[in-house]
Amino acid sequence: MARTNRANALDNRTARLKLPLQKRFYAGIGGGLALCYRRDGKGVGTWTARIGFHEYKTRLIGEADDFKDADGETVFTYFQAAEKAREFEKEYKTDAGLITAPLTVAKAAEEYLNWYKLNRKSFKTVSITVNAYILPVFGDRLINDLTTLEIKRWLERLAEQPRRKRTKLFDGQAFLPPPQTDEEKRARKSTANRILTVFKAILNKAFYDGKAASDTAWRRVKPFSKVDQARIRFLKPYEVEFLLNVSEPDFKDLIQGALFTGARYGELAKMRVSDFMPDQGFVYIQPGKSGKGRHIPLPQEGMTFFESLTAGKTGSDFVFTRRNGKQWGKNDQQRPMFEACRKAKIEPVINFHELRHTYASMLAQRGVDLLTISKLLGHADTRITSKHYAHLCDTTLREAVAKLPFTNQRENKIVAIR
Repeated sequence: MARTNRANALDNRTARLKLPLQKRFYAGIGGGLALCYRRDGKGVGTWTARIGFHEYKTRLIGEADDFKDADGETVFTYFQAAEKAREFEKEYKTDAGLITAPLTVAKAAEEYLNWYKLNRKSFKTVSITVNAYILPVFGDRLINDLTTLEIKRWLERLAEQPRRKRTKLFDGQAFLPPPQTDEEKRARKSTANRILTVFKAILNKAFYDGKAASDTAWRRVKPFSKVDQARIRFLKPYEVEFLLNVSEPDFKDLIQGALFTGARYGELAKMRVSDFMPDQGFVYIQPGKSGKGRHIPLPQEGMTFFESLTAGKTGSDFVFTRRNGKQWGKNDQQRPMFEACRKAKIEPVINFHELRHTYASMLAQRGVDLLTISKLLGHADTRITSKHYAHLCDTTLREAVAKLPFTNQRENKIVAIR
């Protein structure tokens, strides 16, 4: 039996009898279904089920138990009326072809992925998430049978699991050590939140398509709080120099490209010679994660760098290629970055995306405002830019602290601030 939400003005007779006569009062049950209570001019209360969003279908359920004991046939309590309303909902959706059979999570996931492939990006990433974390646990479960408790426990187990490790084809899945530090635990909870988001999206689509009776079970599951902001890491100038000195030539070009443009790895990998505009002093970043392209102005050193990389190439050639002449592919940057960090003794090891943070931090520390940095990075708005880099932009605080008389320069002694 599906659980019915309480409605304090309707779910007990004392409260109902205080309501005005001949007015309708509604309690939402979910999915476009509502229960209506009305007392006529003689004070007799009745229950009516209503379903729909723009065009409504209604059905009279029966008399309310205002003055008679409920029998579940002609006189109903609020909760009995709600169950009758759900029966009406099921009949309505079946007649409309909205519900043909109980829906499993696996079937709902299949429908969601088919929709996602046509309407969104990153299909491969979402598909991997579904197949690795959701279907093995919930694939055979009926959506209408899911409970809040089991979804919460699944989310907690995700946060405790170690990270999956890249493995060769046909080899068994390998894992890194379980999370130990506070940062590792935060990162696992953040990952669990992202997986929960995908799972909820699958279930919500089924619910809004009329293929699930209620969304209460998963709506009550809340993600881990305050775990999505990692400490932003960026390289110091001497670390940049070390990294460039030890990198292989093809990977060194990729690193310099990131530091001159702030582009993501995927954006650099698909950049073509025609995207470099030497006459205007720009390089064009093709639409990527944000869905919008952007023009990045280059300093003179960056202009010289891109001119050397594009010399002798046609407009359709890739700017950055591996030493074998092939395009940089998905995840091809991970191993060279790890090896370069090891040789440069950069600890902890950074990933390629932190070169983008380094680009932004260099701008911020030189007094560039957040709006400009946001545009250069291709952020949709300044909120995410502010979250990561606002503390670096605030030179006013730094200048104010620098003026404080912490020491007496003549006597070289610490003195009190008055």
